[in-house]
Amino acid sequence: QVQLVESGGGSVQAGGSLRLSCAASGSILSVNTMGWYRQPPGKQRELVADITSSGSPNYQDSVKGRFTISRDNAKNTVTLQMNSLQPEDTAVYYCKAGVVDRFSQSIYYWGKGTLVTVSS
Repeated sequence: QVQLVESGGGSVQAGGSLRLSCAASGSILSVNTMGWYRQPPGKQRELVADITSSGSPNYQDSVKGRFTISRDNAKNTVTLQMNSLQPEDTAVYYCKAGVVDRFSQSIYYWGKGTLVTVSS
């Protein structure tokens, strides 16, 4: 079994910063793409940013230049540094990872989510 545990959510004023972290643990052979999604109140879940195992990042247009995604392959962790936060960034943020487990099965796992609230 594989678990993704997120940390770092909270409340901040507009213009502030937060750092989200996600750690994958369990029966892992390797981790492919890792990413962050968010679900604003009353809206659908959307991709914020993801990063391949080789370190190539991809960002949603609205966060380019403000958010930075990074990962530590040795620790199976992914981090999202969020700067210049705006009220529209308010959402539950979810970590997602593509994991190859000890049975050589490739499965996507999700974390439980962490709430980010940005006040104006």
